[in-house]
Amino acid sequence: MLELPEERIENQWCPGCPNFGILTAVRRALETLEIPPHQRCLVSGIGQAAKLPHYLPCNLFNGLHGRAVPAATAIQVANPQLATIVTTGEGDCYGEGGNHFLHALRRNPNITLIVHDNRLYALTKGQASPMTPLGERTRLQIHGTESSPMRPLATAIVHDCGFVARGFAGDIDQLAELLVAAISYRGLSIVDVIQPCITWGGHPMSWYRERIAPVNDSYDPTNRAAALLITSSDQTPVSTGVLFRGQERPCFGDRFRADRGWGDTPMMSLQRVSPQEVSARAEAMRVAPQ
Repeated sequence: MLELPEERIENQWCPGCPNFGILTAVRRALETLEIPPHQRCLVSGIGQAAKLPHYLPCNLFNGLHGRAVPAATAIQVANPQLATIVTTGEGDCYGEGGNHFLHALRRNPNITLIVHDNRLYALTKGQASPMTPLGERTRLQIHGTESSPMRPLATAIVHDCGFVARGFAGDIDQLAELLVAAISYRGLSIVDVIQPCITWGGHPMSWYRERIAPVNDSYDPTNRAAALLITSSDQTPVSTGVLFRGQERPCFGDRFRADRGWGDTPMMSLQRVSPQEVSARAEAMRVAPQ
């Protein structure tokens, strides 16, 4: 029987943290897809969400604050056989990593981006994040947040991200299904997960349960206009589910690999280039002085 990491690694989350629900959903999705540990690579930056890879049997890479997406992009291009998954917080992804988030939308790497969205910088004790609602009071913004929150899912749709979803850490069954669909999608897939912070947040889980509901059966995720409307408004209840599903498009690295005839072969398995060939390629790229 495989020893799970949480049986030998002390968990650093608060007791009862909704992150445990996300961890359970990720494990269920990987088991449903039958992705063995050696074919998983979980990538994270800094924050409570970034600790999730420590509690799963997998390859993992912990990077700097906000830098998970470019690291995951490079990992996936180097070895397309890996299921490459980023677990990040909204501060890590939309704040410090906001520039990388935007350029990932342009590049379309074949990675899944799971954002633990508690609308706070929870690791540093409750400051406003890019997703904190306007006017909401925090431990630092005691008179209320003065900046409007980002609309990252609407931004993703505008930039042709082909899979955009929202889940809730309190609905593990639905979240696991969303993650199965996201990981199975070829291209950049984004699942923003509402994950209330029970220590520094201003609202309990019950408050969120009253204000969250799955999209109804008649909702069409291929309708771009409807998806933009639902992801750019403050309507209640907040909708969860697959909010947009577009056509698949070429992934970052596809042309580069195809031109070299590499297919999905990991770079480490390819024949090494000799120093002489490196010099010849560098010389071919030299620009003659004008």
